[in-house]
Amino acid sequence: MLFPILILLINQASKMNAEDGVMEELASEKEAEESHRQDSVNLLTFILLLTLTILTIWLFKHRRVRFLHETGLAMIYGLLVGVILRYGIPATSYHKRTPPSCSLEEGPVSTLLLNVSGKFFEYTLKGEINSREIHNVEQNDMLRKVTFDPEVFFNILLPPIIFHAGYSLKKRHFFRNLGSIITYAFLGTAISCFVIGNLMYGVVKLMQFIGQLTNKFYYTDCLFFGAIVSATDPVTVLAIFNELHADVDLYALLFGESVMNDAVAIVLSSSIVAYQPAGASTHTFDATAFFKSVGVFLGIFSGSFAMGAITGVVTFTKLHCFPLLETALFFLMSWSTFLLAEACGFTGVVAVLFCGITQAHYTYNNLSEESTKRTKQLFEVLHFLAENFIFSYMGLALFTFQNHVFSPIFIAGAFLAIFIGRASNIYPLSFLLNLGRRHKIRGNLQHMMMFAGLRGAMAFALAIRDTATYARQMTFTTTLLIVFFTVWVFGGGTTPMLSWLHIRCEHDGFSKTKQESAWLFRLWYTFDHNYLKPMLTHSGPPLTTTLPSCCGPLARCLTSPQAYENHEQLRDDDSDLILNDGDLALTYDDMAIRAKGASSGGADAGGWGVNGKRSSSTSEEALEREMDQEFLSRSTRLVFPIEDHA
Repeated sequence: MLFPILILLINQASKMNAEDGVMEELASEKEAEESHRQDSVNLLTFILLLTLTILTIWLFKHRRVRFLHETGLAMIYGLLVGVILRYGIPATSYHKRTPPSCSLEEGPVSTLLLNVSGKFFEYTLKGEINSREIHNVEQNDMLRKVTFDPEVFFNILLPPIIFHAGYSLKKRHFFRNLGSIITYAFLGTAISCFVIGNLMYGVVKLMQFIGQLTNKFYYTDCLFFGAIVSATDPVTVLAIFNELHADVDLYALLFGESVMNDAVAIVLSSSIVAYQPAGASTHTFDATAFFKSVGVFLGIFSGSFAMGAITGVVTFTKLHCFPLLETALFFLMSWSTFLLAEACGFTGVVAVLFCGITQAHYTYNNLSEESTKRTKQLFEVLHFLAENFIFSYMGLALFTFQNHVFSPIFIAGAFLAIFIGRASNIYPLSFLLNLGRRHKIRGNLQHMMMFAGLRGAMAFALAIRDTATYARQMTFTTTLLIVFFTVWVFGGGTTPMLSWLHIRCEHDGFSKTKQESAWLFRLWYTFDHNYLKPMLTHSGPPLTTTLPSCCGPLARCLTSPQAYENHEQLRDDDSDLILNDGDLALTYDDMAIRAKGASSGGADAGGWGVNGKRSSSTSEEALEREMDQEFLSRSTRLVFPIEDHA
């Protein structure tokens, strides 16, 4: 009699377990569907932010409004949405009971396995929750979903921004000022980093003395803060310079410095993180650890530079008949440079920057005409969307990031430190550079460079990458406020500052000052023009005319057949305006009529003199031809006379 009853109870228990399993599956599916819907809403929010930003940019350009750049506008819209998400949505909680407590010797783990009634469940660490908001878990979860993983910025958003900076580089002005740009970017960034770091260490000691420091903040944390805020991003200023045709040297120096010091800042911050003294005291000065960090800096930078340059050179496509495939392959190989460098332990930012520069110099000449247009437009659009997305997210993060540490003393000290650090960079180095420059960096240009030291996407991305400790959370909060202030105040004040400093704006687009070419650049150009361009592109003189006669077979093997057809025709459409001709010439179609009365052919007849005899083509003459840029308007070219200033 008991046995049938026992069987019946077991069957009932099995049915109940099956029903419970079905209910759990339904609840899990419902939760997954709700999570998918929430993720879609979050992405739609950012899409609408970008759409609203684009429409407002069009309105500003139509009304010629220059007091606020598109990046500052994106930040404002992000702030508004952040306020709505933070305070406009009521918080509900199903967690009324006090959470269980436990102690771990090694800190929180990233994955947790729990045995609940014989079933194993895996839980993933989402992050620390503020103790004051422990019962608002649902709202915290929503805010975490609109807070992106920092790796998204580094692996998806930063590569197109950095690559576009290298690929669209105005090579002529950049290389003419290469020595000054390298000095500002390397030596200047290091000076700025250590000046800011030491000043902030004094601020931290002051906070500790008056009891305003609630947790540990080491000297290396101060240096790390100095490194990330030394990365300048004067996108607002450069956009206004480009629109007003401001002084070309000023534009080249600011743009070149911002491009290069982003790379220097990220490698410098990595070197500071790698600083690990031996022994128990891990935050004191140790000479061995210091020189090891210097070695890490040099190794990472040189390795990343070499990887970017090599991958840029080997991007040699022969898919001219299929422009879509050619553009897709070019895009994938460019992006893979960043990921390859990161996977090898180098810095992807440095690698993709020099990959862009190398591809613009060599690979660009090998692409079909349609692919050249497609690649430039593709990376320009990606750069625009990624940059505005980051600035929109900055505004959002001010309210959605849950671990902000606001310290008025630290913030005020940081603003003072970045101004002193910028001044310690610009003015002493400009004085030293002017000792060897023929075309001096005038005082008003130095003041503008000091004023234009805005912080932007790179500083933000470096700060948000690690917010695990109290020091890094305070660093992130302060960096965010610095970006806001510099973009809005300094970016908006660019046009009045140009007028106040009496900086010339060439509204007709022409520079009246003949530019100088450094001897190092001329040596490099000679080698590049005679040997690298013919070997890596379809342009330049054939190697058979530049190598010794004994190397004839090798020269014929390394020179492409197109190089013989395109002899002396180097394509460089993305260069800035530099004029070196001393007389006026009007060119219509292929005929050039000079003011002296002599006429000559077009680009193809550059090696023929006015007397009908063929003149020799030296590398210096080729340099002058390639470095000249004419104003093209419906096949009519005007070359205006310029003054030669020593």
